[in-house]
Amino acid sequence: MPDIKQTVLEAFLRRYACKKYDPARKISREDFAFILETGRLSPSSFGLEPWRFLIIQNPQLRAEIRQVAWGAADKIMDCSHFVVILARTQAAMQPDYQRKMWGEVHHIPPQAVEIREGFFKQFAESDFALTESPRAFYDWSCKQSYIALANMMSAAAFIGIDSTPIEGFRLEEANALLAGKGLFDPAAYRISIMAAFGYRGEDIRAKTRLPMEEIVQWVE
Repeated sequence: MPDIKQTVLEAFLRRYACKKYDPARKISREDFAFILETGRLSPSSFGLEPWRFLIIQNPQLRAEIRQVAWGAADKIMDCSHFVVILARTQAAMQPDYQRKMWGEVHHIPPQAVEIREGFFKQFAESDFALTESPRAFYDWSCKQSYIALANMMSAAAFIGIDSTPIEGFRLEEANALLAGKGLFDPAAYRISIMAAFGYRGEDIRAKTRLPMEEIVQWVE
């Protein structure tokens, strides 16, 4: 067990938001399939998995995305794999989708599905007020997608692959660009976040973070 802990810590110490990628080094199909699988297996609120992953490998499309994603400008053409994570909209998360996920995907018995529907209705309408606006629901879906991305970046770090989460893009223009290419239905999805994966082409400095005592408070 101590060896596993040290391996995990070493991966996190090595991981950083890569600014420059080596265009000559590519991630193998097997390794990227592993990274995607950790995203697919990620937890989500109520098990609704409100995400979809677009793997953008087409150079021309990458160049077009670069025009609306300033945070990706110095990475998107050189990284091995570029991912756009979509978040489901409120319109695409109605009861029929919920029942499909709980009944057909997670194999929850019908009676339990009905109970879960009630819990989710209360959660969405009262506890978190997600149904107040489509934006509130979309923001919640985005939060779920960040869990999947974090797992993908961590998994990549464990096998020596670098990554960069990217929020630096003009949201409406990026949505219009990719939806206009027929890559998703804008009524069902919106872009949550982008990410680059590959191998670093730069030296990095040592990891810096706030000390533990400034971010942790024990309540006993």
